[in-house]
Amino acid sequence: MESKNSEKAKESDGDSAFEQVVRAADIPIYAVMAAFREDPSPMKLNLGFGVYRTEEGKPLLLNAVRQAEQLLVNDLSADKEYLPITGLPEFNKLSAKLIFGADSPAIKENRVSTVQCLSGSGSLRIGADFLAKHYYQHTVYLSQPTYGNHPNFFAAAGLAMKTYHYYDPKTNGLDFQGMLQDLGAAPSGAIVLLQASGHNPTGIDPTAQQWEQIRQLMRLKRLLPFFDCAYQGFVTNMDADALPVRMFVADGGECLVAQSYSKTMGLYGERVGALSIVCKTTDVASRVESQLKLLIRPMYLNPPIHGASIVTAILKDREMYSQWVTELKQLTDRIATLRQQLHLALLDRGTPGDWSHITRQLGMFSLTGLNAEQVAFLIKEYHIYMSPDGRINMAGLSSKAVPYLADAIHAAVTLV
Repeated sequence: MESKNSEKAKESDGDSAFEQVVRAADIPIYAVMAAFREDPSPMKLNLGFGVYRTEEGKPLLLNAVRQAEQLLVNDLSADKEYLPITGLPEFNKLSAKLIFGADSPAIKENRVSTVQCLSGSGSLRIGADFLAKHYYQHTVYLSQPTYGNHPNFFAAAGLAMKTYHYYDPKTNGLDFQGMLQDLGAAPSGAIVLLQASGHNPTGIDPTAQQWEQIRQLMRLKRLLPFFDCAYQGFVTNMDADALPVRMFVADGGECLVAQSYSKTMGLYGERVGALSIVCKTTDVASRVESQLKLLIRPMYLNPPIHGASIVTAILKDREMYSQWVTELKQLTDRIATLRQQLHLALLDRGTPGDWSHITRQLGMFSLTGLNAEQVAFLIKEYHIYMSPDGRINMAGLSSKAVPYLADAIHAAVTLV
């Protein structure tokens, strides 16, 4: 009896069943944000995480969102029942209309399968899982560089990854010829992840003419486009930011599109997004949707209702939609002004180098060209936090902080 009791005690007091679990390395951007929170300096500046901040450094809740939420609160007929596996049907319909256009032939011909997902990240992951299970090519090409979480979605799905040239550090611009060469050398049928607008982390987008060349090459090579569309309306305007996607859909070919409303409606914590797969026929689209349901069901069964209801309320109401578009224009104008102010401030200080790329880049982010040592210097000496690759969130900057940031960049470039 004592023997058995001692064995039980040994089991309960012994090593954890998870003793062999290795501590994972810190995720760089989250480590930067943790350091920012712990920094007691009153001068600290957070330009790392991709969220919009007001001139006072506060989160922004759009008036259109406030109005939509008030409508939802006042709707006594609303309930909190489970949504279908594919999400809120009206949300899916309106999301497809937003990205593809009201007159899209793919929508009119019922060749689009759209499912509500957990923001852009969830949309990309569901898309990656679908391709891993149902597409014959298991290699995906990502831009170099790309959003830091992109490789994780495809690696988790078991897809192999390669890169194509995108950013030219010599010009802080697009390496268009390198991009074409890499895509031209890709095997037939390979998946290519493309960012529709506001490329993260570079802020560099191809022109409409360059997109047309990319489209022609990809269709010639039978490459499968997978668009990440996280910033529609947050870069230029609704139609211009969706143009690359619509160009690929207009030729009758197939593609995948991941949408997010985190940045464009400020619904970061609501996790609202959609995955659309454009197919050749109605029948194929129907079969694709049936398989998407099987992927979603064991993962989270069905998506949350609140955020999707907010988006739906705004997209279906002409006045709220107009208000949303107007507010987005104000945000993009302010970011453009901040870019100009920072560029001029660096010119005034005679900071070595050509900083015009700050005004040429678009959207929320700017890849400054600062190296890791210079970024570390900014954090240590000036309490300015950003990604280790030198990416800054222009939407986290304020006009009053521009001179301080310019002084810091000037010191980093001249001293490090």
